[in-house]
Amino acid sequence: NMLDNIKYNFDEEINRKNTNCAKWDGLEKYFGYKDLNPLWVADMDFKTPDFINNEIIKAAQNASYGYSVESDGLFQSIISWQKNQHNWNIAKEDIFMINGVVPAYSACIEAFSEEGDEVIVQTPIYPPLFKCISANNRQVVINELKNDNGYYTMDLEDLKSKITPKTKILALCSPHNPVGRVWSKEELEKLADICIKNDIIIVSDEIHSDITFKKFIPLASISEKIAQKTITLNSAGKTFNIAGLNCAYAISKNSFILDRFKKIAHKREIHSVNFFGYISTKAAYENGALFVEQLKDYIMGNILFIKKYLEENNLKIDFQIPEATYLIWLNFIQTNLSHEEIKELLLRKSKIALNDGVSFGNNGNKYFRLNTALSRKALEIALNQLSVSFK
Repeated sequence: NMLDNIKYNFDEEINRKNTNCAKWDGLEKYFGYKDLNPLWVADMDFKTPDFINNEIIKAAQNASYGYSVESDGLFQSIISWQKNQHNWNIAKEDIFMINGVVPAYSACIEAFSEEGDEVIVQTPIYPPLFKCISANNRQVVINELKNDNGYYTMDLEDLKSKITPKTKILALCSPHNPVGRVWSKEELEKLADICIKNDIIIVSDEIHSDITFKKFIPLASISEKIAQKTITLNSAGKTFNIAGLNCAYAISKNSFILDRFKKIAHKREIHSVNFFGYISTKAAYENGALFVEQLKDYIMGNILFIKKYLEENNLKIDFQIPEATYLIWLNFIQTNLSHEEIKELLLRKSKIALNDGVSFGNNGNKYFRLNTALSRKALEIALNQLSVSFK
């Protein structure tokens, strides 16, 4: 394979300003300031690799963007990727294409519960998960993760105590955003066991599963019993920086669960995918293994660089090195400032845009999420800005 000896360049700077880019051009809308350095929204400031871009350009040369349909090749690429990367065997009939993990998650809430029912989330958690629950008129039940010096684990005793006859769904974030945990097989089995006993369907958001620094286990791959209670949502969007192409997929081995989901997906019209979404996902999964390896090395290099920088500059900011994702969960507790004060300093003095920890749940107080997926040089500039406020 020609791609076997390619060295991908993550140091290359690309200009994303004035390209309709949410991360860069949405600053004023989200933060009230224009002149911030954006290390917030979870996409990468790296170029999407050529093996994807070239396929997009090739398709564009035909200059016809009518309705598209998913090909066997697309399904095959998803099947091979899950098998080769995560040792998970799935079949074509287990997969259903959709236009995004969040719309799919919202559809799952409608598919597997009634209005007024309860959905469990494990906080701190990716903010749209709350919003989807309340927008569907369901109740949010919060099962806080246990925080042991920055290392998070599931609080299964608390979980058990919160389950009622109205609890229908558990929203699993695996790997977990923002705390960067790759759940162990044991943790997943114990969690699934509780859900099976209580007839709770697990919606497993596995969108960060490729950017992992220890072995990732897809929940539904553990056992047939667990697979029968699970619907998995995933996408190549995070891994290959193609989130804007709106292509994702749901997987379930339980045909009843998948059919129920499909019914709502059709009702909500979230099952037709962007023409380029199909092309880019297939290209990514067919050719992306080496890219992902090198990307992970570069990101871990960035993460360790931040760790060293904070220590050497005596900043009163700390974080646990994540087991997955290019996101880090910065803890400002030692600054002895209030959450609002930290936020003000970040925006006004450091001029840096991070995700506000409180949006991930109350236990995100004095935390901010930082995105490390940028060139080392740009990262160093951002850290220098950060240190202005927290020396």
